[in-house]
Order: sequence, then structure tokens, then C-alpha cells
Amino acid sequence: MLEIEYKGGNTVIIATKKATIVTDPRQSLIGLKDASTKDSIEIATEARFALISSDARLNLEGPGEYGVANFDIKGIAAQRHLDSEADPKTATIYRIETQEIRIGLIGNIYEKLNETQLEELGIIDILILPVGGNGYTLDATGAATLVRSIEPKVVIPIHYDEPGLKYEVNQDPLEVFIRELGAPVEEASKYKLKQASGLPAALTVINVTRA
Repeated sequence: MLEIEYKGGNTVIIATKKATIVTDPRQSLIGLKDASTKDSIEIATEARFALISSDARLNLEGPGEYGVANFDIKGIAAQRHLDSEADPKTATIYRIETQEIRIGLIGNIYEKLNETQLEELGIIDILILPVGGNGYTLDATGAATLVRSIEPKVVIPIHYDEPGLKYEVNQDPLEVFIRELGAPVEEASKYKLKQASGLPAALTVINVTRA
């Protein structure tokens, strides 16, 4: 069983019976308490979102290949949304595989991935990506462009405007991205998947409500 839970901002919990991943846990940047990474695998898409806790099972912050519990994780260098092509690639996108389910984790990156990055990412079943825009992260159009280039079965949008979150820059509401993508939408408190055969046949947006 795979479970995906949304905590706000870029923070997502990806859990199996054997291990738990916490992504971008520094939630104090958006006015919340930092997420606990105790006994978990911490993954950061940028250094500023990391905690690097000594209580974590493992801290990942950059490109490379890692095998932890029943997760195979690959980090791929990417251009931040606000950087130019000439700047060093200081963001990381991740391919996370477990139980034959392939997850793509996207942070605040430039909306176009090159062929090499797409090849390294490979086939993705579930894509998790920010959609709030306004110069801070992917906007609805950029996020939809990435979804179409990666072609997942499930999209879980994150980092958008909702009550209780204090972003550095105002974010667009989720509805803007949903209209732009034009795919069916389902709502869940957690996205649960027993095995890869349970994925939808066509692209579906899963609105995982913030816990």
C-alpha cells in the first residue's frame, strides 16, 4: 500500500509499510510548524526547503541515485524557476519508485525540461508538482505544460493558495490549474494505491486536501 498526504506548500508525505518520505519539510517558510522527519527519509528539492535533521533516516538534497528500504530514488539537477540557463542548476527533481509505482516529484523549477532530464525521469505514473505561479513557482500554464510532456496517469497539485498559508508571493488558487489542464478531478484526504494496476486509465487530477 502506498499513501500520499499533502501538508501544504511543497511538503508531501509518501508512505509505505516499510518507510516514509517527507518532502521539503521546512514549512516555517509558509507560516506553519516544520514537518517532522524523525525516522523518515527527507527529500529537498532546494536547499532552503531542507531541515537536514539528525533524527531523519536519510537526508537527500541533490542529484544522485539512492536505495532506501523499498524506495529507489533518483535525483536530477534542474533549473530553478527564477534562474537563467546560464546559472548553476540548484534545484533537484526526483524519480521515486516503489512497488512498481513510479512517482515524479517536482519543485519550483523552470517549466521546460530538456530531453536528457525527461529521459532520466522516465515513465512516471504519479506526478507531484506546484501550480501556484505569480513568479515564485510554476503557474497553471507552466505546470500543465510539464504534465503534458511527462504524461503521468495521476497529477497531485501542490503549492497553491489556500487559507492558513503565508507564501512569500501570493499564489493562484487550485482551480486555475484545474481549468488549464482540463482533466477529470477527484478529491481525497489521502491518495491510496495498493498496486500499479489500480492507477486510472486516463490522466486524472487528485486533489489531496491538506491535512
